[in-house]
Amino acid sequence: MLSEAEDEVWRFAAERDFWWQVVGRLGVALIVADTAGRVVAVNPAAEQLVGRTAEAMRGEDVHDLLHGDADGGSLPQDQCRLLRALGGRSAARGEGGGCRRRGDGRLVKIAWTVSPLTDSGSVTGMAVLFTDATGERGVRRERTARTRALEDLTERLTLVAEITDILGQTLETDEALARLGLLLVPRLADWAAVDLRTGTGEVQRVAVTGPGGREAAFEGRQERLPEDDVVGGSPLVQVLTGGDPVLQGPVEATAPSGGESSLDSFHTDFLRAIGATSAVTVPLGAERGITGALTVVRTDPVHPFDPADLEVVGDIGRRVGLVIDNARRFGRQRAVAEAMQRNLLAPLPRHGRLRLAARYQPAPAGSQVGGDWYDAFALKDGTLALVIGDVVGHDLTAAAGMAQLHGILRSLAWDHTGPPGAVVGRLDAAMPVITTVPLATLVLAQVEGDPDTGPWTLRWTSAGHPPPLLLTTDGTARYLEAGQGLLLGAGPVADASRPNATEPLPLGSTLLLYTDGLIETPGSDLDTGLSRLRRDALALAQEPLDALCDQVLARMPPGSSDDVALLGLRMPPS
Repeated sequence: MLSEAEDEVWRFAAERDFWWQVVGRLGVALIVADTAGRVVAVNPAAEQLVGRTAEAMRGEDVHDLLHGDADGGSLPQDQCRLLRALGGRSAARGEGGGCRRRGDGRLVKIAWTVSPLTDSGSVTGMAVLFTDATGERGVRRERTARTRALEDLTERLTLVAEITDILGQTLETDEALARLGLLLVPRLADWAAVDLRTGTGEVQRVAVTGPGGREAAFEGRQERLPEDDVVGGSPLVQVLTGGDPVLQGPVEATAPSGGESSLDSFHTDFLRAIGATSAVTVPLGAERGITGALTVVRTDPVHPFDPADLEVVGDIGRRVGLVIDNARRFGRQRAVAEAMQRNLLAPLPRHGRLRLAARYQPAPAGSQVGGDWYDAFALKDGTLALVIGDVVGHDLTAAAGMAQLHGILRSLAWDHTGPPGAVVGRLDAAMPVITTVPLATLVLAQVEGDPDTGPWTLRWTSAGHPPPLLLTTDGTARYLEAGQGLLLGAGPVADASRPNATEPLPLGSTLLLYTDGLIETPGSDLDTGLSRLRRDALALAQEPLDALCDQVLARMPPGSSDDVALLGLRMPPS
């Protein structure tokens, strides 16, 4: 049951001129054409958009009316999609196929939609709806431009975040610069070059990355940085002497002026050689701590750098400068720790017919220094003492702690003539009082017997350290797992509670003491490392002791991040 208001609407819709009133009030331009494409009727919106009256347009060709070109002519009818739609009795739409001529002569792009009009299944004409597409196209262009700007900003921020994350994973300058070049090229630039200041007042080009990767031919050159304030120098000299980041246009192919420094000429020649059309040069680090400069280059004149790129590269330069500064500080600390550690590794003694060999291998580049050490010395009664140890930690503090334990253990072992367990027990009790070492592992062993005639017996104790490995001439390799006690610093331990163990040392046998860096690698368990060491050492058992130690280290799998101390003892063959 319809309401009274709804019934009124339906009665109005049934009147003859209802739909014409709807068309007349429609805000979209409408033209009705016959099957020949001649204008039959237009609505007021079409009159306003075309700029002509309905009477003036009636009978004109729709194609000529709406599909003019920019020069005032008409497009060929065989190219008119509107007419093809009429001929094919199908709907169609289009935009920008031509220009519409207004009464005032202005040319305006249009967007149109055509639908055939049918009566009892026969096409009697077509209805053409059309709008001014100029404003819509402008809106779309603006929207596209904003989207691209947002995408560019997102890409720049993503690049900066990736650089910060990836460079923060290394403390080696060379590795950081190699990663930087791969991140910048080709995402931001076609070329990237890094120059670092040296401690001698010179600047060295340390890394150049191009479309094909690292370009060693451009690397390595050093030039002196001008001492006086430079006015009008190259962008490289400007930023290295405290200037702001520089956005540079095409490099002109002119000879350097007489006032240029050698560094100016070097940089300009580089830009010419790679065909730079746009470049950005920024300092690495902050104003008070400039470590070098970063130059990024584009060679396509269609896509030069803009001020937004200058800001992004400047931010990258500040972050890279911080990474390089941290890497250099770490390198200095590492060098000090390694030097101290090596100096504390005393020369091995000569002990009768027994042969000794030792190796210390620092952690790989990018890792921190450890607290591993070895020692061998004669006690008051002529017994040979062997030590292998590892202080927990990987820094200068660990190396200093190693030095403390090294000295204290020597003193205790010399002064106390008891078994190794008693000496290590006294060291464990003294460690928290007179050292800064929180935890440590070690093996203290004594080789009993006449150094020339033997027989020889190994007496040892272990404070949580990997077990010694004994190789014998019958082709066996066995870990000496007895004598194991808690690591140093793990808790109160009385002197007498430290276990001791003994093992005969046969003629021609080899004893290996080592730290955990030799058997521990990322992604592998301890048992695998021990099995690998036993297999490798057994294969090398007939080699001279020095060669055996070298080859055992050489066969370590890649990926280790720890330092290694290795001490070997070879018994006389007969």
